[in-house]
Parts: sequence; C-alpha cells; structure tokens
Amino acid sequence: MSTRYNLRRLALTAVAAVALSSNVAFAEIKAKIGHAMPDTHPQATAMNKFAELAGIYTKGNVKIQAYHSGVLGSDEKQLQAVQSGTQEFYIGTLSPLSTRVKEVQVWDLPFMFQNEKEVYAVLDGASSKKIFEKIEPAGLVGLTWTGMGFRNLSNSKRSVAKLEDVAGLKIRVMANPVALETWKTIGANAVPMAFAEVFPALEIKALDGQENPLVHMYSNKMQEVQKFISVTNHVYTPVAIVASKKFWDTLSPADQAGVQKAATEAGLYQRKLLDEGDIDVVSKFKAAGVTVNTVSPAELARIQDKVKPVVAKFAPIIGEDFVKGFYTEIDKARAAK
Repeated sequence: MSTRYNLRRLALTAVAAVALSSNVAFAEIKAKIGHAMPDTHPQATAMNKFAELAGIYTKGNVKIQAYHSGVLGSDEKQLQAVQSGTQEFYIGTLSPLSTRVKEVQVWDLPFMFQNEKEVYAVLDGASSKKIFEKIEPAGLVGLTWTGMGFRNLSNSKRSVAKLEDVAGLKIRVMANPVALETWKTIGANAVPMAFAEVFPALEIKALDGQENPLVHMYSNKMQEVQKFISVTNHVYTPVAIVASKKFWDTLSPADQAGVQKAATEAGLYQRKLLDEGDIDVVSKFKAAGVTVNTVSPAELARIQDKVKPVVAKFAPIIGEDFVKGFYTEIDKARAAK
C-alpha cells in the first residue's frame, strides 16, 4: 500500500513539474526595438516585419514591439539603454560607439563604394562580423547589418555640381570626427547636430543643408525645407540590429535562434525596400519642386582626390590592417561583376 502510494505521489509530482516547466518555456517574453525613422520609412516597415517574424520563429515566446520616430530617444540614448539592459533591441547607426570601438569609423570614410552590390558584400563579410565581435564587451550582441543608403547632399541655396559649390555652405553632419574632417576639407562649414534638431534648424535657415540617404530625406520631409539635392553617393551608412547582451543571455538557445533568423530576414527585406525606394523618391522630390542633379564622375574624382588626406589621417586611428582588409573586401566584390 505504501509503495503504491509513493509511486502515485511521484507520478503526480512529475506531471506537475512538466506542467510548470511547460508554462515557463511558453511564458511570453516582451521586448521592444526602437529606431529614429518615421513610420513611413522602409526601416519602420522592416522592423514591423522583424517583430512579426520573431513571434513566428519563437512560437510566440518572444513578443517584440517596434517603436518608430525616435520615441524611445536619440540613437545615442537608445544604444545606451540597450547596453544597460533597459531596452532590448535597437536598429540604427553604431557611430555613437566610435570612441570605444574605433573600427566603427571605417564606414565614415568617404567615396569607398561604387554601388550597393559592393556595400552588401562587405556588410555580409568578415570585417562587419569583426565589428560585431568588438561591440560585445560594450554589452551588445550584433544580430545583422542592413542598409540605410548612400548619403547625398541637400541645401537651400544652390545646386552643387562641382567642388567649389560646397564652399561656405553651413551643412549639418554626423557628430563623428571623420565626417567633420571630410566636410571641412571640402570647404563646407560643418556643424555636428542631433538629427532631431535638423529640420527646425533648416526651417529657420540656421543651417543651409544636410546630407543623408534619399529615402531618409523624403521620409523626414526635407523637400519642405530644401530646394536642391545633389547626388554624390559620398558615404554609405549602414545600420545594425543589436540586442542587449543582458536580455539576450536570458533567452533560450531556441528563442535566440528564432530572433536571429527574424533579424536576418528583416535586414534583407529592408535592403530590398531601400533599393526600390531610392528610385521612387527622386521623382517625388522633383514633383515637390526640388532640383535634383547628379555630380559627374569626373567631379567626384576631384572631390575624392581632395579628401584623400582624410583617409590617410584616420586609417591609423581606425587600424591600418582593419582598413586594408575592408578595402580588400570591396575590391573583391568589385572584381566579381
């Protein structure tokens, strides 16, 4: 009798343990991803897709909410929140980390790429993986690199067709040393400023212009305060989806794999949307009364020659071997045409 009772009690205990562990395994984990782009931007569409896919690939375990338009703060603030663990995911530039992870600055070097094919090859290559390894001690787990687009110049004063046209223009640039040095070398009055402050500064003419990818400009209504856009493709700005290491380490291996798969697919989707969007927005700018011109290859070569000292100055700071490897990846992609 006693033996039968004990066996029954053990069986009930085992059933209860299974039920409890099952509840834990399928407990909904809530997380948020934030970024600076408005909800009309392809990145917002891609991040909504990321949230949807993460739910599917984790079988409902991880529920991610996407927050657009910088409602969670600036890029720098969000990166700090993800590092500290108060925000789970972020997508955006990693330039705020450039003082701690010097390799991040390689993406600020001007006139490296000729087209998106070369960019994507490098984003999926060894150098970009190495940057993800470098950011892990900062409390970040890199999930995927994706596109944001080639940066181009807009202003309210004149079309920029040659190097001399830049002289004296008060241009907002990213707050990093490579960008500042590049634009000063070209002859602009370079002003570092948080992007959230740019539109009002352009509106009141405190700034003449800014430089950003075309889709980014249109989504942020630059056509309302800028009359000229010059296609220069001077720098390609990628963005990365990163997770808080504190949060990531709480996920099961299966959930990590599901979220990683979702991030990779959402990143590829964002690249596709951006490639399509670049073609579409040029006609929209023109319809809004913006003059769009493309700087000639010969003139771009002049400007590229002018900024060679910038590359020479920052390559040792970023790391000569790392920069050399980065350019080798570009050359390999270029040769594979």
